[in-house]
Order: sequence, then structure tokens, then C-alpha cells
Amino acid sequence: MANLQQHYDSISKWYEILDWGFEQFRYRKLRPMVWSHAAGKTLDLGVGTGLNIPYYPPGTEVTGVDLSAGMLEKAKLRAERHKVPIELLHMDATDLKFNNVTFNSVVSTFLFCVLPDESQPQALGEIHRVLVPGGKLILMEYVYSKKFWRRLWMKALEPLVYRLYRAGFDRNTHTYLKETQWKILEDSFVYQDTIRLMVVQKK
Repeated sequence: MANLQQHYDSISKWYEILDWGFEQFRYRKLRPMVWSHAAGKTLDLGVGTGLNIPYYPPGTEVTGVDLSAGMLEKAKLRAERHKVPIELLHMDATDLKFNNVTFNSVVSTFLFCVLPDESQPQALGEIHRVLVPGGKLILMEYVYSKKFWRRLWMKALEPLVYRLYRAGFDRNTHTYLKETQWKILEDSFVYQDTIRLMVVQKK
């Protein structure tokens, strides 16, 4: 995870420029859908530069964590600009420094397509631990399209996506969720058949 931290620290100053087109024309329409499922004490896991901050629902008490100190600095500035109270902590998703049953919900947008497959069971185990019984995990992630030409285009782009974001379209997050102690409440595509929204509940 150290290499991932170093990479995001190095791109934190220009991350939002790099992502501007996607954010303006795609993601900002999807973030309210994700956050509509959050309630109570909520963990924004992989908060990044804080692009979720304007969409936090009223009544939520949000803590944001990220592996990159550089990204957290950007999130702090965004929270101040939007006057949103949030606790921001430097933390690894595979080693959350919270007590058991701390959060009512955990939200993660595009973190699990960055996390390597070998780290995902541990991260999901940590999320399960810090959620209250019946608490929800809300994930929005990229996956490979099943349509031939779109999938071919994504495969062609994947080396660049990895170089820029350390992300991939082939993560097995949905498989891990089906194999562990989660109840799947929603599993749908919110953009074409490439951005997947999953809402799962701790059993």
C-alpha cells in the first residue's frame, strides 16, 4: 500500500484537473444517488480530495479517511469552502483505527477499483467490523462492460488508467461481497454497464 500512497501523494495537486471532465459530466450526477443510502454516523472511505463533500445528506456525521495526506489536504480545503463539518484522518482502508460497531454506514466511491484484489478481503473485513449490525456499505465502482466494443475500448485504455490512477476494471469486489457476511440490498448499473452501485448490509 506504500506505493499507492506515494502515487496519490504525487498526483494530489493535479488530480482534480485530470478528473475534471469525468466529474463534471458523469460523476457529479451519480454522487447524490450514492449518498441517498447513507445515514447517521458515516465513514467516507477513500475520501480523496473530498468530491463527495457537497453531497453529504443533512443529519449525517461524516468522518473521511484516505491513504494519501496530499489528497486529505485538498479535502480539508473543500470542506472549509462548503462549510461542511467533517473529521479527516490519514488511514489505510485495510487497517481502520476505529472501534468495533462505530458507523451506521460506510460509503466508498471508486476506491475498490484502485485497491488490489489481494487487499480487498481485508478492507471489507475492516468495514464489516466498524459497522453496526444492520449497517450499510455503499459502493460505486467501475467494472468491465459485457458489450464487446465497449469492453475492447476499456481494455485498450486500462494501461493508461492504471498509470494515472493505479485502477483497474477487473476487480472482484462483488464476488468477495457475495462470499462474506453481507446481504446485498441493491446491485445495479448507474452509468451504461460500466459503473456499478452496490448497497450491502452487514448481517
